[in-house]
Amino acid sequence: MTVLQDCRSREKLVVVGAGMAATRFVEELTNRAPGRYDILVIGDEPRLAYNRVLLSSVLAGELSVDDIELKPSQWWRAAGVEVLSGRKVIKIDAAARRLLLDNGESVDYSKVALATGSRAARLPIEGADLKGVHVFRDVEDVDALSRLGKEMRALVIGGGLLGLEAAYGLARRGVDVTLAHVMDRLMERQLDAVGADILRRLVEEKGVRVLLNANATRINGSGRVENVEFADGQTIPADAVIFAVGIQPNAELARQAGLDVGRGVKVDDGLKTSEPGVFAIGECAEHRGVCYGLVEPAYEQGRVLAMRLAGEDASYGGSVVSTNLKVSGVRVFSAGDYLGEGDARRIVCKDPRMGIYRKLVVRDDRLVGAILIGDTSGAADLLDLIRSGADISSQRDELMFGPPMQEAA
Repeated sequence: MTVLQDCRSREKLVVVGAGMAATRFVEELTNRAPGRYDILVIGDEPRLAYNRVLLSSVLAGELSVDDIELKPSQWWRAAGVEVLSGRKVIKIDAAARRLLLDNGESVDYSKVALATGSRAARLPIEGADLKGVHVFRDVEDVDALSRLGKEMRALVIGGGLLGLEAAYGLARRGVDVTLAHVMDRLMERQLDAVGADILRRLVEEKGVRVLLNANATRINGSGRVENVEFADGQTIPADAVIFAVGIQPNAELARQAGLDVGRGVKVDDGLKTSEPGVFAIGECAEHRGVCYGLVEPAYEQGRVLAMRLAGEDASYGGSVVSTNLKVSGVRVFSAGDYLGEGDARRIVCKDPRMGIYRKLVVRDDRLVGAILIGDTSGAADLLDLIRSGADISSQRDELMFGPPMQEAA
């Protein structure tokens, strides 16, 4: 076994995972404590980190893979960070503070940050292993889906963010797309019934058929996908099936090392795991029983961990869940308590014909949630107000019809 030796006096920090969370963490740390650590980033994909949020734009042919790269190789070199791409850590020896790689080499560490992300989930139904069944998670998935021809019929299973993005990207390529969602509305974790209905109509206008309350039970085909059966008895012809039914944290490496693992790698408010010197951030991490699976909480965790490793006082108390994206070509923002049940006051402005919906949820003169569809102006300021809990009693009209006033924020 070859051991990669390091003779420098700086503390050795290894980041396992080379995605969006890892990149933001390294950027924050090198800005706050330049030269303090000898940093090695190990990623199993054969390329530098890229923006997964923009994969649908790559699938649609609007961007190239190079366009979504987060940092070029010269940035990593200038930051003094070594990156090993196409390498997988297969074991953590916590007692020896050593990582074993899939090529037989090992790396010693003083501290290690796990940013192993997550993988796409698949429905445990018959036919899920047939040729023509895909997921939508990384560049390789996009490459496979890009080979679907215009004459082919694709069925996307899952009406959350990922499913909508996969359906939109395929529709933009001219593929005949149907999206099937088991729930009664799209994006049920981010939208109420009214907002979801407006989004559905906008998505259908872009060439995607939407089926709600559609529970896929079996994929049929002789060697490859031919059709999909649903619980209500209907059968949808398909040449390809794309699962977009959620993600599963990549926590196996931590579990094998004996770390405390639930759904993800359990961390405290300092992002520490149960093993000294081992931290976790991003989609692989479970904080106070929550695995977020979103970019912004991963960035917040990366910032807090960077501050702590730079010697600053910081703690992570959880994130206000928010979404601010172009979903299937439609601007969508959602944050906080968007349903506003109980004693909350709901302020709504909508124009279904224009595809515009704005909803604010107020409780005790504090903004606690919001949904914006079509027109997302002021979204960042609304999120700041939700997080800060500032009094908005004199600003409600401005909040509804435009960006919040600076003094309120």
